[in-house]
Amino acid sequence: MSAHVYKLIEVAGSSTVGTDDAIRCAIAKAAESVKHMDWYEVIENRGHIVDGKVAHFQVVVKIGFRLE
Repeated sequence: MSAHVYKLIEVAGSSTVGTDDAIRCAIAKAAESVKHMDWYEVIENRGHIVDGKVAHFQVVVKIGFRLE
């Protein structure tokens, strides 16, 4: 197995559905312009409250992608 070198980016995704959906949205959007993504890590998790209820979920995701 050869060694890999990764570059890291951070993106924030949001959703009214839940944190899983926010993660998937962030990764899907990053995939439109970033190649060779291999892993992610949720580094922040927060939300927006309206009238005592969660209105939006927001996550900050660190994504690692292989450099060619």
